[in-house]
Amino acid sequence: MLGLASIAEAQKFAYIDSDYVLLHMPEYSDAQKELNQMAIDWQVEVETKLQSVERMELAYRAERILLTAEMRAKREGEITTKRQEARALQREKFGVEGELFQRRQELIQPVQDLVFEELKDIASGSGYMVIFDKSNQSNMLYSNPKYDISDRLIKALGYVPGETMEGEEDEKEAGKSIQDKAKDAMDKGRESVGGAIRGGAGGLRPGGNTVNSRSKD
Repeated sequence: MLGLASIAEAQKFAYIDSDYVLLHMPEYSDAQKELNQMAIDWQVEVETKLQSVERMELAYRAERILLTAEMRAKREGEITTKRQEARALQREKFGVEGELFQRRQELIQPVQDLVFEELKDIASGSGYMVIFDKSNQSNMLYSNPKYDISDRLIKALGYVPGETMEGEEDEKEAGKSIQDKAKDAMDKGRESVGGAIRGGAGGLRPGGNTVNSRSKD
């Protein structure tokens, strides 16, 4: 029995929930916001290029019957080139080794390194042979809360367990994909441009309000 007890002691282990831990770190939250905004901006750029290609195609189909063979070949070449440019931009920004991936490494890696160093200190000080992570599609089917050292790690990092960075983003926004957020950004951009045009036109009309107009007392 003593032999079994010593073996169990030698195989001391624990686990953390890294997703929960990271929610307490403003560095991680800031990095995620920056990455999300980059992704949205780049997605808008890609979608704008693809929509431009669609407009070119529609115009070409409407005019095709009126064009000579040489003109058709030229227009088709232009459309192909523009589509290739849009796809190339998409790969450059969102590809496996693309700019978003590289930027993610730059922003997230320091946070992960910080967590790992604290975790090593805890493991060394408490004699843990293995520390599991129940996040990231872990294969852990059952975990006893007794062995969860997430809160201990959070305290070691200088934060208060339970005081997460959640709640800063609207629930509806949090559930949206990058594509949906990009579409919202494009729609807002169109509304802004449309409002500016309408506002300008209003200032040109007789009796229209201008920026410097004042209400009568």
